[in-house]
Amino acid sequence: MAQIKENFEELYHGYYPMVFQICLGYFKGEEDIAKDASQEVFIIIWKNLKKFKGESSIKTWIYRITVNTCLGQIKADSRREKALNQIEMDHQDENLDDSISKLYKAIGQLNKTERLIIMMVLEKEKQKMIAEILGIEETNLRVKIHRIKIKLGKILETMKDDR
Repeated sequence: MAQIKENFEELYHGYYPMVFQICLGYFKGEEDIAKDASQEVFIIIWKNLKKFKGESSIKTWIYRITVNTCLGQIKADSRREKALNQIEMDHQDENLDDSISKLYKAIGQLNKTERLIIMMVLEKEKQKMIAEILGIEETNLRVKIHRIKIKLGKILETMKDDR
């Protein structure tokens, strides 16, 4: 049990920033919700650490848990998603720099898969890892990334025009 606790503590400290960034993307920059989701991810990791068989890298396993947790929370309460959109329009997140806040708001307008991809790109994940997580070819991923960047540019330009 002591070994599992030590392993968990290493995982928590090593992967929390990555998990939190992914959660921020899914929850459109809402730090409190992203923190809650991150904690939920690590509860799941703690409960399932004994079951990890090493068939993929620990990082891939944690990514998948994070994505599934975020998607599950969004799916389970779509009303919360609508409320977040309204809150987002009404209030700027004071804890984030203005440009980062705008970027997260723009990312929030992407679909779920696009948000996942761009958050992993922002985390500087290798395209091979991203493609593996999504179950697509790297070539297909590069096309998706290019299209997402164009879409984000248009969203950010629209946000600039709305001021």
